[in-house]
Amino acid sequence: MAAAVATTQLPHTFEKPVEEPIESTHPRRQNDVSTIINYYKDPGDGSLPMPIVIANNTVKNERPHTPRQVTIHDVTGEEEKYFLDSHGFQYLRHESKLKSLEEFQDEETVRSRYYPESVRLLKEITGAPHVFIFDHKTRCGPSNWHKLGKGNRSSRGPLFRAHVDQSYDGAELVLRRWFPDSAEDLLKRRYQIINLWRPIKPILKDPFATADATSIPDEDLVAAGIVYPRDRDETWTIKPGSTHRWYYKHSQQPSDVLLIKCFDSDTTIPARRAPHSAFEDPEQEGAGARESIETRALLFYK
Repeated sequence: MAAAVATTQLPHTFEKPVEEPIESTHPRRQNDVSTIINYYKDPGDGSLPMPIVIANNTVKNERPHTPRQVTIHDVTGEEEKYFLDSHGFQYLRHESKLKSLEEFQDEETVRSRYYPESVRLLKEITGAPHVFIFDHKTRCGPSNWHKLGKGNRSSRGPLFRAHVDQSYDGAELVLRRWFPDSAEDLLKRRYQIINLWRPIKPILKDPFATADATSIPDEDLVAAGIVYPRDRDETWTIKPGSTHRWYYKHSQQPSDVLLIKCFDSDTTIPARRAPHSAFEDPEQEGAGARESIETRALLFYK
C-alpha cells in the first residue's frame, strides 16, 4: 500500500443545562472555561438513536440532546502530558505550507499538498508504515449551520455535540469501503483511525474540546447511524457521565496541531477512542467564525 511522502517541517511534540453539572476534580487554571457540552438524551427504552441523514448537500440532525455544564481545562504549558495511547489525543507543533482559507477550501490543493503533509506527520508521530487519508472537512461556517436547512452542508461550521466519528463497527465499515479487496488481511493487523485537526487562523470563537478517553467508559457510548443515499456510517454519540474530563488549548494557533484518535483495534491500549466536541466560550462570542480543517486517516501497522 503506497502512501505519499511530503517535504515539510518535522513536528515538535510537546441552551442552559437541564441536568446537574458534571463536576471535575482537576485543578482550575486561568483559561479553563465553564460551558456546555451537549450529550445524547437517551430515552431509556432501548431504542436506537435517530440517525443523521445526509442528502442533497443537506445535513439533517434531529437527534435529541441534553446540555450539561462542564469545565473544560486548558492544556497550555502542559501539552506534553497528553498522548494518543494514554489519553486519545495529542498536541504537536507543526507548520503547514498552506496558510490561507482559500487554499484550504480548494479541494485539489488540499489533496495534492496538504494530504502528503498529513501523511508525513502521522508517520513521524505514530511510526505507522502505511497511512491513507480518506477524507477531510474544512469548517468556516456559522455556529448555527445545522439550522440553516437545505444546502447547509456547504456552510459547514462547528459541531456542538459530543461524539466520536466512528464506532468500533463503524471503523470496520470505513476500512472495508476503502480497501474492499484486502480488508480481510488488514483486519488481522493493528489499525487506527486518527483525525489531524488544525486551525486555519487562531481559534477564539467556538474552540475544540477533546475528552480524556480513559474518563469515558464504553457504557457511556451509544452507536448511532449516519445515512447517505447509497451508504451509511456508524459513530458513537455520548451519554453524560460524572467521570468525564474535557480539555482544549486556549487561543490555539495554526501551528498547534491536534491529533484525535477515533479508533484503535488494539484492545490492550488504554485510549482506544476520544470523544470530542466544539464548545462556546462565553468570553469570545463576538469573535469571527472559527476556521479549521481536519483530515481523517487510516493507519496500518505490520
